Amino acid sequence: MNLKEIYTAKKEPVISYEVFPPKDDTDGEKLETLFEELNKLLCYKPSLISVTYGAGGSNRNESVEIIRRIKKELNVTPMPHFTCVSTSTKNISEYLKTIESFDVKNILALRGDLPKDGNVCHDFKHADELVDYIKANTNLSVAVAGYPEGHKECESFEKDLNYLKQKVEKGAEVIFSQMFFNNEHYFSFVEKCAKLGITQPVIPGILPVSNYKQLFKMADMCRVEIPAKLKETLERHKDDSDYTKKYGIEYASHQCSELLQNKVRGLHFYTLNKSYAVGQILKNIL
Repeated sequence: MNLKEIYTAKKEPVISYEVFPPKDDTDGEKLETLFEELNKLLCYKPSLISVTYGAGGSNRNESVEIIRRIKKELNVTPMPHFTCVSTSTKNISEYLKTIESFDVKNILALRGDLPKDGNVCHDFKHADELVDYIKANTNLSVAVAGYPEGHKECESFEKDLNYLKQKVEKGAEVIFSQMFFNNEHYFSFVEKCAKLGITQPVIPGILPVSNYKQLFKMADMCRVEIPAKLKETLERHKDDSDYTKKYGIEYASHQCSELLQNKVRGLHFYTLNKSYAVGQILKNIL
C-alpha cells in the first residue's frame, strides 16, 4: 500500500516502526537479531516499517537487504529513507530503480546530515528538490520529516515551517515528526502547519527513553527539549538502568495516550532496533 492508502484506509491509528542497519555486522548476526526483535512487534500489526539510510549511501546495501526482507519475510510495507546531500543524480536514480524493482511503494525523502569530511555533491541541496525529483521520475509515494521544535540548523521556526510547506507543495503526502518529549510542541506544530495550509497527516515520532546518557546526547544533537519533570526524575536515578527503562516506558505511554486522545493518525516509534520498550508501550495503550 502507498502512504495515502495507509493513512486513509485504516480507521484505527496506524502503528509504524523505524529501524537502522546494524553497524559492524560482518557475520550478519546483528541483522538476524534485528529481525528477531521485529518479529516480536508484529503482534501489534504495524502498517509500515521505515529503514534509515546513511549519508551518501554509506549503508546502502544493508538498507536494501533489510527492505527486501521486511517485505518478503514480515509481509509489512517498508519505507526506505533516502538522503540526497552528497549524492549524485546518477546514484539517486539507480537507488530509486533498485527499490522500485522490489515493488516498494513509499520513500522518506531527507536532505541528510552534511558529511564531516566536507565531500559535498551539489546536485541536490535541499529535501524539497529530492521530493520534486522523485515525484517527476517515479511512482513512489513520498514522506518527509517535520520538526516540532524546529530544525537544529534553521535560522527560525517560521523559516523551517516554510521549508516544510515547500516539500509539501512538491508532492510530500505524509510528514513524520522528529522525536519530542513535550506533546505541546507537537500540538502547536500541527496547528501552525494547518494555518499554512499544510493538511497532510503529521505523524508523531516517539522515542522511548532507555538510557540516561543517550537521551541527553540525542536531545542535544537534535535540539529537543527535555521537560523538567523527565529531566529531574532521570537525573535522580541516572545510575539505575532498570528504573530508567521502566520510567521511559511509563513516560512514553502517557505521551502516546494523550496523542491518541487528540486523534492523531498514527504513532511512529524510533525503536533503536529493540522491541521491549515499544512492545510494552503498545501493550499499555492499545
